Amino acid sequence: MNLHRTTATTTRVLRQLRHDPRTIALMLLVPCLMLLLLRYVFDGSPGTFDSIGASLLGIFPLITMFLVTSIATLRERTSGTLERLLAMPMAKGDLIAGYALAFGAVAVVQSALATGLALWVLDLNVTGSAWLLLLVALLDALLGTALGLFVSAFAATEFQAVQFLPAVIFPQLLLCGLFTPRDRMQPVLEAISNVLPMSYAVDGMNEVLHHTDPTAAYLRDVLIVAGCTVLVLVVGAATLRRRTP
Repeated sequence: MNLHRTTATTTRVLRQLRHDPRTIALMLLVPCLMLLLLRYVFDGSPGTFDSIGASLLGIFPLITMFLVTSIATLRERTSGTLERLLAMPMAKGDLIAGYALAFGAVAVVQSALATGLALWVLDLNVTGSAWLLLLVALLDALLGTALGLFVSAFAATEFQAVQFLPAVIFPQLLLCGLFTPRDRMQPVLEAISNVLPMSYAVDGMNEVLHHTDPTAAYLRDVLIVAGCTVLVLVVGAATLRRRTP
């Protein structure tokens, strides 16, 4: 990988995002609005908001970044920009890393806004540190970014990119333990949930919810989510085509 080419790609993507305020608003505000709506849905039962709010604090940024990243990258591909970049002496890893850093910078702001809103405005009660909660939220947003970059290689249109949302994200949402503890699921479903990264994102949030200090389980969950993010980025770079079909 070449640091100069990677940072040049990051700068170009961020410059493009700056001229697209609607996309920026979608990425930054939608998770906050969803958390706000959730808080007042459970206005009469604050304990319920506390129990699932932390989990959804990690899930909302993941879904938002997945959707925006997959469509934005596909737009680059269909407009020919991606192909022209790959015709230059640029490695696939430089390109994927540049996109990941650009959207990752947005993910940092998004996670900070959502975490601050949940803790200090919506009164989400967690036992652990806000920084531990922010770390998991950020890793979840980066995971959504990596998954979005990956699936964009398999979509020919923006409509197809949106269709990957129920195919890639919804099964993880159902099996991550949000609706029922994973150890109470059918053995086959529990085994599947054990290999899905969103399961560990939710587990990590629950560790912060119930423990003051980082536990061994929390560190394991964080490392798994981070490792899955890197793995998806590597696979995404390997499957990136130099010619649009």
